[in-house]
Amino acid sequence: MRNAGDGWGDAWVDIWRRLIGRGNEAIVAAPSVAAPADDSELEQPWLGRWEHLPKRSAGHDFSRDDYRLARDRAKEVARTTLGDEAWAKLGRHGHLDLPSRLFDGITYRLRVGRRIEVIAARGVSMPWVYPFLCINPTYPLPELEFFAHLYLYVRDHEDEVLRVGAPQPWDQPLGRTF
Repeated sequence: MRNAGDGWGDAWVDIWRRLIGRGNEAIVAAPSVAAPADDSELEQPWLGRWEHLPKRSAGHDFSRDDYRLARDRAKEVARTTLGDEAWAKLGRHGHLDLPSRLFDGITYRLRVGRRIEVIAARGVSMPWVYPFLCINPTYPLPELEFFAHLYLYVRDHEDEVLRVGAPQPWDQPLGRTF
C-alpha cells in the first residue's frame, strides 16, 4: 500500500475533489484563450462541463428559437468554411470525400452529423480494423458547424484526427451535435 508521502495522497485528494466538484476552480477560472475585457457576450463553452446533457441536446434552457438560430448560423459558418464548390457538392451528394494525405488509397467520407467513413480503394488495406472513425465535439454544436470543423481538421490536420478518432465497427449519429 502506498502512503501519503509518496505523492499518491495528493493525487487521490485531487481525484476526490474532481469527483465531488471541488478543486476545478483553477481550470474553470483560467481560460486557455483570454477573452476581451469589454466583450461580455463572448461564449466560452469549452470551459463548461457537458456530460450531464442528453445526447443531441444543447440543454434544457435552449428554446426552439435558440435551436433555429444556432442552426441558421451554423449553415452560414459551414457554407463560408467549405466554399461554394464544396458546399454545392455536399448539397448534391450528401457527403464530401477527402483523400488521405498520410495513407495512399484511403478516402475519408464526411457526412453531416455522422461518423467519418473510411474508404479504401480496391486492393488497398484499411489502416484500421473498423471502417468508421468517431469524433464528437467537446460541447454541443449544430451538426453543420461541427461538420465544418471536421472538414478543416481532416483536410489540414489529419494527424490530429487520427490521434483522437476512435475506430468503430458501425455508423451512427454523433452524440453532442443537434
